[in-house]
Amino acid sequence: MLLACSGVLAAPTSVSAVSADGGSRITQVKVYPGSATVERTARVPAGARSLTIRCLSPQLDVQSLQVQADAHVRIGESSVKVQDRDLDKECATPLDDQVRDAEDRVASAKAETDSLELATSYLRTVATVPPSEPHSGPGTPGSASINGTTDTLRRSSQDLLLKLHQSKRRQEAAELALKELTEERNRIAGPKARTSTVTITLASDREGELRLSYQLRGPGWSPSYRAALDSTSGVVKFERLALVAQNTGEDWRNVQLALSTGQPTRSTAGRLPGPWTINVAPAEQFTTEIRAMPAPAPVAASKVTLMSMGDRGAETTPAMPNFDVQVSDDAYATEFTVPQRITVPSGGQRITLSLGSLDARAQLVSRTSPGVEPAAYLIAQLSALPGVWPAAPVALYRDGAYVGQGRLDNNSDELSRTGLSFGRDERVVVTAEPQQQNSGSAGFTGANVERKVQHAYRVESRHQRPIALQVLDAAPVSQNEQIDVVSQYDPLPADKAWNRRPGLILWSETLAPGSSLRFTAAHTLRYPKDARLQESK
Repeated sequence: MLLACSGVLAAPTSVSAVSADGGSRITQVKVYPGSATVERTARVPAGARSLTIRCLSPQLDVQSLQVQADAHVRIGESSVKVQDRDLDKECATPLDDQVRDAEDRVASAKAETDSLELATSYLRTVATVPPSEPHSGPGTPGSASINGTTDTLRRSSQDLLLKLHQSKRRQEAAELALKELTEERNRIAGPKARTSTVTITLASDREGELRLSYQLRGPGWSPSYRAALDSTSGVVKFERLALVAQNTGEDWRNVQLALSTGQPTRSTAGRLPGPWTINVAPAEQFTTEIRAMPAPAPVAASKVTLMSMGDRGAETTPAMPNFDVQVSDDAYATEFTVPQRITVPSGGQRITLSLGSLDARAQLVSRTSPGVEPAAYLIAQLSALPGVWPAAPVALYRDGAYVGQGRLDNNSDELSRTGLSFGRDERVVVTAEPQQQNSGSAGFTGANVERKVQHAYRVESRHQRPIALQVLDAAPVSQNEQIDVVSQYDPLPADKAWNRRPGLILWSETLAPGSSLRFTAAHTLRYPKDARLQESK
């Protein structure tokens, strides 16, 4: 429900001033990661001397408040007051009235249930007190008050118990309805909602328009993507998505929405280095300590949500909407402008908005790391995508089937080298042969150890067409001059430092349908006998 409401109040002056009731509405919202700029418009009546806009979000940043108006409307000072929403009756929402009505229905149902339970208790007393027993108190029936038969008692108790059961059901339904309304009201405005009130001093001889903009902390948006691979054509369709959410206490209903990659909540100036001094430690200290400057604290990622399409309250049939998002890039930020008007209710619901799509042709390879896992995966290697694609999660689809989640990083060489993985390639069979290893003495005096390790893998293709195959394996890398490493491969690898990582071996081959290839890597390590090796994989 829209919490934004406003009124026009007359400020006390020495001359007569116009007092009228007006309304403000949100017309534009620009959402950043972690904040949003909201713009409201309000009509200024002729002769008005002040304008009060009530029921704004309590998260309003006073320092960001800006007031603009038509040329003939003169603006004076402005003030902001934050108070509990209950103190301003004009900020009541339809949900408040519905909650009060629901509370009345619960009270009525509970009163009926209690009265029927009292009657039932009285009836039980009548049935259990012997007729000959004297009165023990007011209202206690004796033999003279039982003027009927057991059949009359049965009919009376049956009718009473049935009414009691139905009354309890009505009470349960009323309490459930009250709980749902209360949770919805708390979701929108919180259990202890507060509101901001902005009062603007002005002077206007004729009717005009006033625009109020302010910054809100908390709302935000975050990117996400969908990538759908057509394995036959090798084309990947990327769809840019945005998740927008806000819990400010005021609904953004039927507004013009823009999403910006700028972050005004971040620091406006970077940290500067301090002096680096070196001195001799006092005589009692024998070590010199050089302290590195602390690294800047990482900026927390902001959480984001989206919006519903159009104004749900519209009674007329709207024209066919245009969903082509306009993208504008400047030197420091990218802005996405949504062409249709959007409704983003307060309460934190995550709404997904499409920001456009792009088709990219990929090179498909089956990649396996048999030393780690005897399985192959289908990889799409692509060139960098044009435009702005911030690093974000991506939902992966292969030939129309969902295969899982990945991460898209268009700002590095991840797409061209590592690529996007679209699940296992079940038609490639990978076998890792047992590792062969032996060691012995080496050198004229036998002061060295010679250790030989061999890895062997076999990859078979059951595809009906040739496939590009990549096999990855780790080779030992010496980090000490006392350790000598000699490696031999069959066939020769295409890269001995794949993805700029020394010791990561890449075989790249074309595998014919129904054929198989064997890959071997033999490593010889020589090091002194008294050396203790430290290995990490």
